[in-house]
Amino acid sequence: MSRKEDLMERRLQDLEAALYSAGRPLTVDEIKPVIKTRSDKVPYKVASALRKRYNARNRALEIVRLQDGRVSMQLKENYDDFVKQFNNKPLLKMGPLKTLSYVAFHQPVDQRQVIADRGSHVYSHLRMMEDMGLIHRERTEERSFIITTTSFYGDYFGFSHNPERSKIQLKQVFRDLKITKLENGTLENLFNGVIEGLDELDELKEGLADSGDGLTQGLPQYAGSSDNGSK
Repeated sequence: MSRKEDLMERRLQDLEAALYSAGRPLTVDEIKPVIKTRSDKVPYKVASALRKRYNARNRALEIVRLQDGRVSMQLKENYDDFVKQFNNKPLLKMGPLKTLSYVAFHQPVDQRQVIADRGSHVYSHLRMMEDMGLIHRERTEERSFIITTTSFYGDYFGFSHNPERSKIQLKQVFRDLKITKLENGTLENLFNGVIEGLDELDELKEGLADSGDGLTQGLPQYAGSSDNGSK
């Protein structure tokens, strides 16, 4: 093996290890130090070579370059239904999930508004979700916080990084799960409510999360605070 081939092999292994351990898509700037390069082009060359290697071996995993330029190691779509039987623990229980849905639907939203609509018990939800990297809180001059979801939230739940687009996708999840509209900060009759105000989705076909992206399904359990109830 030549020095050039040896370098490429080490870079392939390092990128594979980084993508696996990160558990999320990586940017070019994150990949460059991993494979020891300053070039913006080399990470894509290495990712392309790794993708071809995975494809040649007919793996369940694949290497994908996303539209925003990040590189992802992910399960092929045709395995989604198969793995659901193993991934039956939710990332969040219903209480924090309602709070996250509220934030995602209303973002950017003032923390005071979240508390007013959801109740003071959601302080613990917000702290937990911030620790998990699902939301970002930016302090305001009024000594409050403006809350938005993060790119990790989008990656984990299969939503767009564009807040407006992710709201449409979230609405579709509500529709698929037969969840009523957000009202006073809650999801009344969570799985049996009447959908209202979603008529504009009827003509939207592309980019909508399907019912397999249901927010409570197929996600690992968060091992943090036990204050993760149903409110």
